[in-house]
Amino acid sequence: MAEKKIVKAGIVGSGFAAKFHFDAIQRVYGCKVEISGIFSRTPKNAKSFAEERGLTPFSELSNLIDASDIVHLCTPPVTHEQIAIEVLRRDKDVIIEKPFTGYFGDGSADFSGDDFSKEAGLEKARESIRRMLDAEKSSNGSIMYAENWIYAPAIQKEREVIEKTAAQILWIQAQQSHSGSHSLDYGKWRLSGGGSLMGKGCHPLAGALYLKAVEGRVRFGKPIMPKSVSCRTHAITRLENYKNDKNLRHSYTDVEDYAFTHIVFEDGTVADVVASELLQGGVKNYLEVHASNHRTVCNLTPNNAMQTYNPVDEIFKDIYVVEKTGTKQGWSNISPDEAWFNGYQHEMEAFYRSSAFNEPIESNSELAAAVTATIYAAYLSAEKNGVEVNIPYF
Repeated sequence: MAEKKIVKAGIVGSGFAAKFHFDAIQRVYGCKVEISGIFSRTPKNAKSFAEERGLTPFSELSNLIDASDIVHLCTPPVTHEQIAIEVLRRDKDVIIEKPFTGYFGDGSADFSGDDFSKEAGLEKARESIRRMLDAEKSSNGSIMYAENWIYAPAIQKEREVIEKTAAQILWIQAQQSHSGSHSLDYGKWRLSGGGSLMGKGCHPLAGALYLKAVEGRVRFGKPIMPKSVSCRTHAITRLENYKNDKNLRHSYTDVEDYAFTHIVFEDGTVADVVASELLQGGVKNYLEVHASNHRTVCNLTPNNAMQTYNPVDEIFKDIYVVEKTGTKQGWSNISPDEAWFNGYQHEMEAFYRSSAFNEPIESNSELAAAVTATIYAAYLSAEKNGVEVNIPYF
């Protein structure tokens, strides 16, 4: 048997995203992945992360990049542009965790996401996207957009249905909601670039844009792009009359915790995307396709592959049930392999095969740019109380 090609990987970041990237790497089978090490701007966290996994902590980012063929960018989105460009300048591939990039304020101490010009934010986000795309064009490396929804088995099966039946997608409904982010940086616009629309909405929005692009390639030889967007956002847990029963995260300073976004594509068809921090009982990840010749519901989480009844919470104290569940007592849609259903291992396999063998990927910089541009056009619409806003192209 021939030896598998070796690909050296570096991880930047030491939080929640870095952990599930590390776990997904362990399931890559098309090549042999050697993790060169980890870098974090918080050395203590890097040391702890490395010791738990037998990795080498790097004190300099540049040294980690030089020691790697591919770099996992698992840091807050405010850092993505700078680090990604540095990786690409060294002709290395970079896996960028979502959200891709955005606008994170003017650097002033009193910046607030509540009252800056969203039109200026859209323009600044476009400039950031353009710089990253230009860096990729000038590099031998590639941007790989770590949107796991694209590689979730349910989404990929729907891709097959669309391709083999030449379906026209008429309307997409999609949602990601849960009780609040793991990240302590989330909730501050200057670090996260937005709230629910940015941090949650990027997932179902990417799924919707991807499937319309698939349809376009099949029927017309080119993607069907989003044309315009209307959006409303709300900060429910920051209302003065909010009743805080401590079941939802509520530490947001200047971002929304609910967003409803309506997208019109260039062929006149539509998608509706909901994102919120107001949902208890786990994560709700779903996408529903209403097409000319079929209807599909993709339940990423929860799904009923396994359902378990537990009479006493304590019995399951050592058992992982599902992300963001508030209690393990009672009936649970327990996930036998949450990462598999969410597409994490499939995503990493595709990225490493691309790095090793130059195979094309489904979740690339073009999709990342379209998602980000749509999000910031949606913020401009929300500032105007839902007025339709055209989405810029790249």
